[in-house]
Amino acid sequence: MSTLTPLAQLKPPKNVGMTKLDKSKFKINRKVWALILPEIKYINGFLNRKNNTQSIALSLPQQTSLVELDKETLSLDLLHKISAKNPKLKALLLKEDINVTDEDSKHETEPNYEPELLKSNVSDDIYNKLKNLGAIYKMYDLNFGFEYWAYDDILKSVLPDDLIENCPSAFTIAGHLAHLNLKEQYMPYRKIIGEVIYEKFPNIKTVVNKTNNITSEFRTFEMELLAGEDNFVVTQKESGCQFTFDFQKVYWNSRLATEHERLIDSFRDGEIVCDVMGGVGPFAVPAGKKPCLVFANDLNPESYKYLNINIDQNKVDTFVKSFNLDGREFIKQSPKIITEFQKVTPEIKYVAKNINSGSKKQKEQKNNDEQPKKKRSSHFTVPKFASHYVMNLPDSAITFVDSYIGLYSNGFDGLTKDEVKSLPGYILPIINVHHFEKYKDDEIEGDVEKELERRMHLKIVDQLKFDIPIENIKFHVVRQVAPCKLMYCISFRLPEEVAFA
Repeated sequence: MSTLTPLAQLKPPKNVGMTKLDKSKFKINRKVWALILPEIKYINGFLNRKNNTQSIALSLPQQTSLVELDKETLSLDLLHKISAKNPKLKALLLKEDINVTDEDSKHETEPNYEPELLKSNVSDDIYNKLKNLGAIYKMYDLNFGFEYWAYDDILKSVLPDDLIENCPSAFTIAGHLAHLNLKEQYMPYRKIIGEVIYEKFPNIKTVVNKTNNITSEFRTFEMELLAGEDNFVVTQKESGCQFTFDFQKVYWNSRLATEHERLIDSFRDGEIVCDVMGGVGPFAVPAGKKPCLVFANDLNPESYKYLNINIDQNKVDTFVKSFNLDGREFIKQSPKIITEFQKVTPEIKYVAKNINSGSKKQKEQKNNDEQPKKKRSSHFTVPKFASHYVMNLPDSAITFVDSYIGLYSNGFDGLTKDEVKSLPGYILPIINVHHFEKYKDDEIEGDVEKELERRMHLKIVDQLKFDIPIENIKFHVVRQVAPCKLMYCISFRLPEEVAFA
């Protein structure tokens, strides 16, 4: 008897060297036994049931155990026997223990043949019940094609064996676009990798590969279209907001969604947030919904354009104000920007989210029926000071930290230090700096993160020209970008000595 690979362990045929995707090359056919009962009503008794150890139905992901047979495959005699009370010719595919053996194959055309492994793989009770119901057994062709196989199984079938272990099975998504960052050894196969992604994921309409490192001041990179539409303008949902942007012209990283939400959660309602390198608004727009008053800036004209689009489409224009300045200039001007805004708009009136009227007891009495809703008018008193600065430019943001030296002494013309400190709501802001910290493999003995924190502390001290204690700085690991490269969020309250330097 030949040994068959269990159905659940089947893999698509190898197609190493395929340069253009041909779905027809991924087919595998296996014969299984199908059970036909003259009366369809009895089929349910043999279907998979929870905790039913007597089930005889095939259990296979993405494959139904109940199928309809083609009339052309049945003899007229069989059709006559079963068509009256099983008009759709429904049949139950039998479990894998009752597979088609070499002996079975010799009797494929015999109408009253019983599978060789049937009796030994069902209980006596089931066996006798099938006999009494006039069970008929027919071989059924089970076809596995391109649609059946998982994405990474298809990839592994077209890649050489030496590239399978670390094959690029993961990619990031922004709206309808899938973005890869392929290593050099996979570049000869980039087109077919793109085609497989495009075909296997219906929501993906465009597949691109990053072709170089981020080198421009705007954090954009060249990319190659691998498959699908030449359309880079995407719409991405995140933090309860909708963001539209041209993926080719602005920076966006879907892997940072958790970090966006973490930092936004640290902002309190009514605070001012200055988003220094705000991009298309992943921090600013959700923060504006809290509401916080956000002054969001980005040097890239395209980011500035889409930031304004996202402010409008998420209806946060009352709370998010946009700027197109160099980051250093924006930091230095921020106290004056806030002061000028506060003079013109000391208070922002707005309509809060709808709330249900009536007490909790009244709502319960109405059995959770929809309650009458009313709009709640509220107001936002504009502070004189920012509570947070966000600097999400991890490749170079730390080099902008020296821009905070003299933030208050230069930002409040004509006022002394004591006069600034006596202003209502005086506060020193928390500075949040995103930063890549790299190191060489095996260069650090002991605790790697402690050593990296020590290095980052020295960089902050050097930028501030002030010996801020390391215990006054929080180092949050955002993600591991590469084996020896971590992305951090470095957070600290701006020292008074620096703000008034």
